[in-house]
Amino acid sequence: MKQNTDILLLMICLVLSCSNKKEQTNLNINGQIISPTNAVVLSSEIQWEKLNPARGDQSPQAGTIWGDRKGEVATGFLAKFVDGFSSPPHIHNVTYRAVVLKGQIHNDDAEAENMWMGTGSFWTQPKGEAHITSAKGKENIAYVEIDRGPYLVKPIDEAFDDGEKPMNLDASNIVWLGANKTNLIKSKSKSKAEISFLWENEGLQGLFIKLQSGFNGAIESDGSVFRAVVIDGELNYELPQDNDAKSLSVGSSFSSSDKAIHKITNDKGTSVLIYIRTNGTFKVK
Repeated sequence: MKQNTDILLLMICLVLSCSNKKEQTNLNINGQIISPTNAVVLSSEIQWEKLNPARGDQSPQAGTIWGDRKGEVATGFLAKFVDGFSSPPHIHNVTYRAVVLKGQIHNDDAEAENMWMGTGSFWTQPKGEAHITSAKGKENIAYVEIDRGPYLVKPIDEAFDDGEKPMNLDASNIVWLGANKTNLIKSKSKSKAEISFLWENEGLQGLFIKLQSGFNGAIESDGSVFRAVVIDGELNYELPQDNDAKSLSVGSSFSSSDKAIHKITNDKGTSVLIYIRTNGTFKVK
């Protein structure tokens, strides 16, 4: 009996040892990820189409960054509005979150006074709630995100109250945390990076990261979901698969689906604002 127990313990130790070695081999060697899942989508690669074809030439344009807004999956896309655009009152079948990239955008119920939100402003639109969306400026673009599709536009006679409340957060009211307020920023980058937490839901969270001019470091993440969109400014991103350097302008994105190191530099003379959606932990180093 003792011999059988010893054999069983030995087998368990071997399995655990192999598992640990496998995890270490798959994830990290000399500080590098062996099989990186890092990916980049440049704003110049985004394909645009009509967001609401029923409105013809008056329809906003939509450009998918990830997912499929016509399918049943989580999706992130850009929405582009002409100067002076104003939608009729309508509802959506799903709740969405949005961030202003360019121009000024108003989103509220039809009777509300215009509250124009500029670059870096964040808002949410609950499903079923009647509202309008307006835009003014030479170029008006927002990043829109849903947790599940499809993303549909419906008439207000189908409105319903799901209990959710909308939120409009102007960029001037964002609260920023530096390394002295959060351990997610390593001390060496304390003067170059700040974080602002926006939302959390079912294991996912959304936040802003602001990188000041001169930042040269990385965002280390471990989530199976990690998606980042450049909201303002321009940054340099190094793909680990081939050390290829990419210049990411507004609307561009980078992502990963496993433990990853996102090497970033900001040498453009202005700050860079990034929106991140993830289900894991991360650190700015």
